[in-house]
Amino acid sequence: MDVVDIARWQFGIITVYHFWFVPITIGTSLIIAIFETMWVRTKNPAYLRLTKFFGKLFLINFAIGLVTGIVQEFQFGMNWSDYSRFVGDVFGSFLAIEGILAFFMESTFLGLWIFGWDKLPRWLHAGCMWAVHIGTLLSSYFILAANSWMQNPVGYEFNEQTGRAELTDFWAVMANEVQLVAFPHVVTAAYLTGGAFVLGVSAWLYLRRKTADEDRPVYLTGVRIAAWVTLIAGAGVAISGDLQGKVMTDVQPMKMAAAEGLYETSESCAPFSVFTIGTPDGKEEKFAVTVPCLLSFLGTGTFDGKVEGINPLREKYAETYGTDPGAAYYHPEDYVPIIPVTYWSFRFMIGIGMLSTFGAAVLLWFTRKGRRPKAKWWGFLALALPFTAVAGNSFGWIFTEMGRQPWVVYGLMTVDNAVSPGVSVGEAWTSVITLVVLYAVLAVIEFGLLVKYVKAGAEPFVEPPDPSLRGSSQDDDAPLTFAY
Repeated sequence: MDVVDIARWQFGIITVYHFWFVPITIGTSLIIAIFETMWVRTKNPAYLRLTKFFGKLFLINFAIGLVTGIVQEFQFGMNWSDYSRFVGDVFGSFLAIEGILAFFMESTFLGLWIFGWDKLPRWLHAGCMWAVHIGTLLSSYFILAANSWMQNPVGYEFNEQTGRAELTDFWAVMANEVQLVAFPHVVTAAYLTGGAFVLGVSAWLYLRRKTADEDRPVYLTGVRIAAWVTLIAGAGVAISGDLQGKVMTDVQPMKMAAAEGLYETSESCAPFSVFTIGTPDGKEEKFAVTVPCLLSFLGTGTFDGKVEGINPLREKYAETYGTDPGAAYYHPEDYVPIIPVTYWSFRFMIGIGMLSTFGAAVLLWFTRKGRRPKAKWWGFLALALPFTAVAGNSFGWIFTEMGRQPWVVYGLMTVDNAVSPGVSVGEAWTSVITLVVLYAVLAVIEFGLLVKYVKAGAEPFVEPPDPSLRGSSQDDDAPLTFAY
C-alpha cells in the first residue's frame, strides 16, 4: 500500500467512527428538549426523569464525539496538505464559522443547561437545550456546506498564480443545490438515529426484570415519544433522499450510475437494480434483477427520463479531463468509483437504515391505546434499532464519499493530488495504527459508560429548585449545582 491508500483508510476509519456519535447527538438533543418542555408545561414527573436520564447519556456521547471530531481537522493539514492548500480559502471559511459560531453556541448553552438547574427559570432552562439543538443544526449546516462544495463546486474561481480555489460568492456555497437536499437528508437521518437510540434504551428498561413496576410507565412514555420521532424522521429521510437522488443524477451522474450498476445509458425507462453481478473489472453487467423504469423516476422524476451509464460517462470524462496516466488527472478507467462499494453501500444505506422506521411503526402499534406489552421479542427489536440506524448513517457516508472517487473535489482535484507529499509510508502506518488503537480504547470507554448509566436507570423524581420562587420559600444562597 502506498501513502494515498493508507491516508484514505485512515480518513475513512476516523470519519465513520466520528459519525457514530454525531447523529445521536443531534437527535437526542431534540428529544431531550421535547421531554423538558413537556415537563415545564405539564409538571408530569415522568418527563423530568426522562430529561435527566437521557441528558446523562447525551453528555457521554457529546464528549466522545467532540474528542474524535478534533482529529478530523488535524488530518487535513497532516495527511492532506495539498488538498488543504487548494481548498483552504473555501473550506476553511465554513469550518471556522462552524467552530466560532455554532460549536461555541452549543457548548455555551450546554454548560448553562448542566449547571443552571437551580439558577435559571424553568422555561429558560428548557430553552437552553433547544439552543443546544439549534447549535448542532448550525454546525451540521456549515460542515455540510463545505462537503457539498466538494461534491459540486460553486461560488469560487481558480487562481492560476497560487494554484488555489478562492471563494467569490459565500451565499452560492450556502445555497448550493447539493447542500439544500443534503442538509435535510442528514438531519432527518440524525433524528431517526436519536429516536431509535432513545427508543431502544427505553424499551430495554421497560422490559427489564429489575425495573420497578411504578417506573415502567415512565419508560413506556419514552418508547412512545421516541417511536413517533423515529417514524416521522424516517418519512423525512425517504422524501429528502428522493430529492437528493434527482440532484445527484444531475450534478454527479457517475455516482448515480455506479450506485445502480447501470453500464450503458438508458434513453428512457431506466431500470432500478435490486441485485446485480458484474465483471471484476467493473466494466460489464453479467446478471441483474431489476424493476423497470423505476430508476428513471428516482433520478429524473419521470418514468421515461434519461439516465447516463458508466461506460459512456467514462469516455466523456476521459475526453474532458485527459487520458495520460502521468498527467495531473487519472487514467480514464479510474474515473469510475469502485462499483461494488458504491452499489452495495447505497443499498445498505436504504435497507438497513429504514429498518428503524419499520421497527418504530411496529412498536407504536403494539403500545397503542395504553397497551403494555410484556413479550420479550419487541424489546429485542427495539434494542436492535439504534444499531441499524447508526449502520444506515455510516453506509450513507461511505456511499457519498466513495461514489465521488477518484475526485476529492469533483472535477477539480483527484485524491492522488490531494495527499501530503512529505508523509512517508512508515509515518502513515504509525498514524493509522495509533489512532485505531486510541479509538478502540475510546469505544470501550464510551460503551462502558453508556451501559453503566443505562443499567442505573432514571433517578427517582426530585423536584428541582425554582429560581422564580426565590425571596419567598427558596434560599437565595443556594450553591451552584452540577446536575449529574
